[in-house]
Amino acid sequence: MQWHMAVIVALGAFLMTLAGGWTAQHVTDRRHLVLGLAGGLMLGVVGLDLLPEAMRAAGREVFGVPLALLLFVTGFLLAHVAERLLAVRQAAHGAENGAPRAHEPARAHDRAGAHRAPEVGLAAAAAMVGHSLADGVALGAAFQVGGGMGLAVALAVVTHDFADGFNTYTLTSLYGNARRKAQMMLLADAAAPVVGALSTLLFTLPEEPLGAYLGFFAGILLYLAAAEILPEAHHRHPALSTLLCTVGGVAGIWLVVGLAD
Repeated sequence: MQWHMAVIVALGAFLMTLAGGWTAQHVTDRRHLVLGLAGGLMLGVVGLDLLPEAMRAAGREVFGVPLALLLFVTGFLLAHVAERLLAVRQAAHGAENGAPRAHEPARAHDRAGAHRAPEVGLAAAAAMVGHSLADGVALGAAFQVGGGMGLAVALAVVTHDFADGFNTYTLTSLYGNARRKAQMMLLADAAAPVVGALSTLLFTLPEEPLGAYLGFFAGILLYLAAAEILPEAHHRHPALSTLLCTVGGVAGIWLVVGLAD
């Protein structure tokens, strides 16, 4: 009966993810607050949830450095390199074809005129989907171990999937993707925990590869939060309310992690 519980919890995560995306979608008049909160949530998820779990699961060292931290730095660097390469390619394309025409959407450029590649937003959202899939796998595996661990993981998954949905929609739309694409990525992110939980009926996932993945994903998220979302949140609205949203997002994840433990 344990796998039944895993699927039920995954369905709860599905609904929480959609709720998070709906919240991000319907507060466009307070975009700076949304981005400030999203940055705080992502920072909290990275530092207080993903990285500690990755360190615990992938504990071995590679040339004196814990594997999880090595992949954390790798994820950060790859996210930076990928974004810069896409920006350079898009800038070169713009130079070849002249300045954007008046009827072209402004979404390909930020307010300072720099180029933004929608592909980066889609790649980031796809990484969120991968993380949610791993959540579902971890949920199923935890219920395989025993009810106590299953309930602890269930609490963590269901509560922070609200942040996942919020961030998936925000990341996709922030980089200039159409609303329909953002909604599709949100739906994929919501369905991923259910698919992951069901997949554990077929296999047992080793702990170390899961921890390595979480470390890599944490590095990508940290880059997006620190280099993109938080600067964008304060670009036109360097307000105390935006800063409080960021701090509140971190504190909220801390509360979730504490309750889960």
